[in-house]
Amino acid sequence: MSTGSQWKNPVIRWVDDRLPIFTYMDHEYQQFPMPRNLNYFWNFGALASIVLVVMVVTGVMLAMQYTPHVDYAFDSVERIRRDVNYGWLLQYIHMNGGSMFFIVVYIHMFRGLYYGSYKAPRELLWMLGVVILLLMMATAFMGYVLPWGQMSYWGATVITNLFSAIPLVGDWIVTLLWGGFSVDNATLNRFYSLHYLMPFVLFAVVGLHVVALHVSKSNNPDGIEMKGPQDSVPFHPYFTAKDSVGVGVFLLFFAFFVFYAPNFFGEPDNYIEANPLQTPSHIVPEWYFLPFYAILRSVTIDILFIPAKLMGVLLMFGSILILFILPWLDTARVRSAKYRPIYKYIFWIFFVDCIALGWVGSQPAEGTALIIGQVATVYYFAHFLLVMPILGKIETPLPLPSSIAEPVTGGGGGASAGAAAAKMEKP
Repeated sequence: MSTGSQWKNPVIRWVDDRLPIFTYMDHEYQQFPMPRNLNYFWNFGALASIVLVVMVVTGVMLAMQYTPHVDYAFDSVERIRRDVNYGWLLQYIHMNGGSMFFIVVYIHMFRGLYYGSYKAPRELLWMLGVVILLLMMATAFMGYVLPWGQMSYWGATVITNLFSAIPLVGDWIVTLLWGGFSVDNATLNRFYSLHYLMPFVLFAVVGLHVVALHVSKSNNPDGIEMKGPQDSVPFHPYFTAKDSVGVGVFLLFFAFFVFYAPNFFGEPDNYIEANPLQTPSHIVPEWYFLPFYAILRSVTIDILFIPAKLMGVLLMFGSILILFILPWLDTARVRSAKYRPIYKYIFWIFFVDCIALGWVGSQPAEGTALIIGQVATVYYFAHFLLVMPILGKIETPLPLPSSIAEPVTGGGGGASAGAAAAKMEKP
């Protein structure tokens, strides 16, 4: 059966009859129904895809000039900045692109938390998103080592040493990561290879994420499913136009850091070549790891039979892994915080808690900062394990509209109220 008969161009029709890629794209990215009430927070998934493409393109071009050897890595990065045509631009786009990637993904995830995008039937969609976050973290960590500055070297040393806390196999894992008995040339080569490979794995998982989205359809601010044509609009031209506005604003934000504050997210110590004999006064990871770093350092005493270091590592990984079971921890009957009078405030408490953990992670683990970190860590896990399950049982949600279009087409809202008032004024 011919699938390409709708195409007027004979070349496109010939290809589509044999490989219906154009029909697929038309169905999934032009005619695909989207909830009509999406706000600009739904732009950030598309922005993340754009940043991923930018990171891969600039990364491939930088890899052509980079030398993965401890004797030459630092100098090769300096050469890229100074001698390669537009190398400074490629490097600054790639360096700041990592931060932009995490900014848009974190906003994307917090939007999902607020509007309940992890609840049925979108559990697998959410879980694939958490896998993407883990892959991003692994890729970013290995990429941060490549410039071979002081913070690159010592960050790699500290973070990889954490695995030594795992009983029985910890030391073997550390040796495997290092490729020897210290962070050295074998480590740099391994991290370079994996940093180049991981974005392509990311592409594959993002593809699965998009497929899962198109199967379960997009959530929306009301948290209710589309019930008919009146609730939806085609993806093109409505959301291609809306996404284009978001992309334009985001690129201005991105360009500001690339051209006016390229080192805003960086560490000055990383402009000093790695020296195994000189430890920096304060070793901190990149900003997007700081909340998890704070959780890691929040445990200062042994708990029962578990050493403090191991417990810190377990909590750090647990703070991400707990997101996998979030769809089953939230017992609320409705999705969106818009109709949850208590949860909408609890969400912002959790948001402030995450910001506090980020600040604590940037401070030395002592004094007031340590106490704040411990309290914030306790609340982080309590939010998922206690607050959300209990609140979902006791909270009384507000009435949901019968459809997405109801507030506009006559079921309430400003438009219908205005129409009623106009009728009353007529003689």
